[in-house]
Amino acid sequence: MIDIKNLCVDLGDFVLRDVNLTIDEGEYFVILGPTGAGKTVLLESVAGLYPIQSGQIWLRGKEVTRVEPERRKVSIVYQDHVLFPHLSVRDNIAFGLRMNKARPQEIALALDKVIKLLDIKHLLHRKPGTLSGGEKQKIALARAIITDPELLLVDEPLSALDPETREGVQQELRQLHRELGITTLHVTHDFEEAISLGDRIAVISEGVLKQVGTPEEIFRHPNSEFVARFSLTKNIFRGQAKKNADGDIVFGVDGTDFVVATGAEGSCRASIRPEDILISAEPIRSSARNCFPGTITRINDKGSTLYINVSIPPEISCLVTRHSFEEMGLQEAKKVFVTFKASSVHLF
Repeated sequence: MIDIKNLCVDLGDFVLRDVNLTIDEGEYFVILGPTGAGKTVLLESVAGLYPIQSGQIWLRGKEVTRVEPERRKVSIVYQDHVLFPHLSVRDNIAFGLRMNKARPQEIALALDKVIKLLDIKHLLHRKPGTLSGGEKQKIALARAIITDPELLLVDEPLSALDPETREGVQQELRQLHRELGITTLHVTHDFEEAISLGDRIAVISEGVLKQVGTPEEIFRHPNSEFVARFSLTKNIFRGQAKKNADGDIVFGVDGTDFVVATGAEGSCRASIRPEDILISAEPIRSSARNCFPGTITRINDKGSTLYINVSIPPEISCLVTRHSFEEMGLQEAKKVFVTFKASSVHLF
């Protein structure tokens, strides 16, 4: 569906460098990265809003690198909605069709379809200034899909919404994708949003793609410290992987050896997700190969969950529920055990 080949965009103070990316027909693809990473520049380059220094963009087998935006059959939804304040919701939604000189009967049929799809009949007579953030985002989505685009571009659609509204709009995006099957390119800085929505994810930093893969691959197998940290893997260590006397591969850091489920050896980094680590008052009888005594050094309360830092050494962060925290009576300076599987240690 989308083939981006060796794309370079030079904006003077920012450069998108040598981007290569293929997005399949009907895929929900997420570009993930911090503020200033180049997510929106990449999105708008696909839309045709930036001059391309070098490289190519192909949509459905046709090169569109220098094709005008209005001829690409692409719709874009921005974070700030960009609705026309003087038009009603109905007229905002129908604007693209009217610009394309669609017949009144076509507009009526298309309006009826998106109104039912997004359940917005009760909003049609209102002006954008009277709508909530979630309602505005729905109207922006309706305006984007009514023109039947081949590609839907979505720029940080949830970042300005409160948590409850964000969850609702996220569900709308999932439902729209299931119903319509539109190939979607969505950019966000929110890792949980990317995991929830994306069939695949590309992580970008400073104009360079760092890793492309399924949510599981990005989540469990980051290929760099940047990707590991951005995907909320709090335990990242630098050390040596080697074979011990029992023939196991172990990763050594600060005098402690973690048994790992890999054949890699040599200088490398290891990551362990906090939720993969069990914390207990006594050693746990299980098949897990790694169990170490330690002391709680810090507790970071996140409400329903808490991060518990335990010094083995090294210091390792564990994620527990509030129920488990209270049941075990965890507190700083308490002696505990941490347990995790060899397969939970990822080397890169």
